[in-house]
Amino acid sequence: MPRLSKIYTRAGDRGTTRLADGQVVSKNTSLVHALGTVDELNAQIGVALSLGLSDTLAAYLEAVQQRLLDLGAELAWPTGPAGVPAVRRLQADHVRLLEVMIDELNGALEALPSFILPGGSPAAARLQLARTICRRAERAAVALSETEGVGEHVIPYLNRLSDALFVMARYENLQQGAAEITWRAGG
Repeated sequence: MPRLSKIYTRAGDRGTTRLADGQVVSKNTSLVHALGTVDELNAQIGVALSLGLSDTLAAYLEAVQQRLLDLGAELAWPTGPAGVPAVRRLQADHVRLLEVMIDELNGALEALPSFILPGGSPAAARLQLARTICRRAERAAVALSETEGVGEHVIPYLNRLSDALFVMARYENLQQGAAEITWRAGG
């Protein structure tokens, strides 16, 4: 576990950053974009948590935040021989746990007759924003995977997490008694 005793190094002042293995890369690489988007997602989840969520969602989201740091660590280690990621922290079980959570929370919700507009309670709106950031992180991971090795569970995890955040937002609105506004096409 790295110890962060000094926060600034001035090394990034030239537009570069150091990866976990010490390799220096431009801050404008697909890898750094993916890492930054995952970090932004984690911060947005932190904002949603700070608004006060149900205990159920808070527990789920703390675990998600831990996994997002694992995901970032997995991306931050360059690939090994034959393009295989050097560090693999995400497992198939992490994706399955999201599916179990989605099914559990969705079981408490009414079926949707149409798309819904993001919003409702402040925390649910933040979860919807986190969902869109998660989709961007997923796209960044896909772009990265086209040129570099990405762990086999990274993209599925982000894909499932965006679904989970959507269901969590709906669940939070239910808990808060906040109405969901359905989309009226052309209306």
